Amino acid sequence: MNGTIQAPTIEYALLSPMLIVFGAAIIGVLVEAFAPRYLRKSIHVPLTLLALVGAFITTILTALNGLPDKAAAMGAVAVDGPSLFIWGIILVLAFISVLLINDDEQFVAQASAVPGSTDEEEAVRSGFAQTEVYPLALFAVGGMLLFPASNDLLVMFVALEVMSLPLYLLCGLARRRRLLSQEASVKYFLLGAFSSAFFLYGMALVYGYAGSIELKAIADSLSTVTGQDTLLYIGTAMLGVGLLFKIGAAPFQAWKPDVYQGAPTAITALMASTVLVAAFGALLRVFWVALGGLEWNWQPVMWGVAILTMIVGAVLAITQTDIKRMLAYSSVAHGGFLLTGVIAIGTFAQNTQALSAILFYLAAYGFTTVGAFAVVTMVRDAGGEAGHLSRWAGLGKRSPVLAAIFAFFLLAFAGIPLTSGFFGKYAVFAAAVSGGALPLVIVGVVSSAIAAFFYVRVIVLMFFSEPAADGPTIATPTLGTSAVVALAAAATVVLGIFPQPVLDLADQAASALFIR
Repeated sequence: MNGTIQAPTIEYALLSPMLIVFGAAIIGVLVEAFAPRYLRKSIHVPLTLLALVGAFITTILTALNGLPDKAAAMGAVAVDGPSLFIWGIILVLAFISVLLINDDEQFVAQASAVPGSTDEEEAVRSGFAQTEVYPLALFAVGGMLLFPASNDLLVMFVALEVMSLPLYLLCGLARRRRLLSQEASVKYFLLGAFSSAFFLYGMALVYGYAGSIELKAIADSLSTVTGQDTLLYIGTAMLGVGLLFKIGAAPFQAWKPDVYQGAPTAITALMASTVLVAAFGALLRVFWVALGGLEWNWQPVMWGVAILTMIVGAVLAITQTDIKRMLAYSSVAHGGFLLTGVIAIGTFAQNTQALSAILFYLAAYGFTTVGAFAVVTMVRDAGGEAGHLSRWAGLGKRSPVLAAIFAFFLLAFAGIPLTSGFFGKYAVFAAAVSGGALPLVIVGVVSSAIAAFFYVRVIVLMFFSEPAADGPTIATPTLGTSAVVALAAAATVVLGIFPQPVLDLADQAASALFIR
């Protein structure tokens, strides 16, 4: 009797972070349906923040209580060390991003109103706020938690859609430049749906090969099934397309600059940090757990993708004149750096080192990214945020502190010593060298040098150019925006000067690898 009662209790405890987030999202939908408009935001903000804090606390408690030796929810969700570390990163970054989202100036007053119409003007005069962003963000975060912990391909596909659909909507809710925002939303939706179809078809082909969608069963079938290699190879390629799209790896990166530029900057910050973390967690689980025995087949392709991603991200970033598009291509290049760690599969020690390095890199990059986009929200001109790089000329003379903070974030992206980016790149490149991928590391170092050029170019523009007479203004930051910048800067400094505690946590999370 005790066993039958205790087992569901344990499973609920393991899944409690996701249950809390999804539960809060459902409550948020009910608030939208039944609460008066003037009360909605005052309910949504504390509900969202408390849900994320509660989920983070339960994640810590789950880790302290010891990890299970098998997957939960009838084998569908793997709550292991890497999953818990990734959950922690996502929840912290989501909490910080929600502080940034809590700014009505970024979101349209009424999404259903046609841009430039009298309905839109009336909504602005009435002080309407699009409070649906909070439950949508929670649903997206819930999908992000499930995505890297999925232990079978069908659950992973559901998680992919739960994560993606709210983001498609959120990208189209910018208050200014609404047509650009709506264009970004439609592009993201169409290309995202296309990549999801690739993932789904790949799942069907792999099922045809293995007779199962469970990752462990797929791994076992690699040594037992014969005569079905065509299904396996095509299915693996299609699964890779669906996952690499979410990372923004080349040649599937075309959506990133357009979506990052058009989406509300707070949503861009959420996507740029948390989606990358979740997508890499899912990529690792598919290629290391299900397809780990096939590494001699997929590693050469992944080599090509990693090299192309690093070069495309670094080179195309140089040509950009919009700050958000530049940061988008920077994100592409960082995805390539992370892929060097994915390729470093081999012995148990090599896998542990590579996984630990990837987890640390994701944490370091996430904080810096949110901070950089928070700074972007404060540099404004008459049309909204000052996106064009020429508008940033002389910012160091107009607002020395803000320019210095942004310069520090850019140096962290470049991997300069005493920043979090340096230790993140060092850890990933060291793991790649241990895994025999030295040529890949050389390409990564060259790409980092190219990337440093456009980061330094922005710094020179801010501090060594004269500000224009009609230059942008620095908006007075809200309390939430100030907190985001302060937390991101502090994390970037601490992880650059004293990274060992987080490295130890990443080592501990990676020590048992993934549940199989």
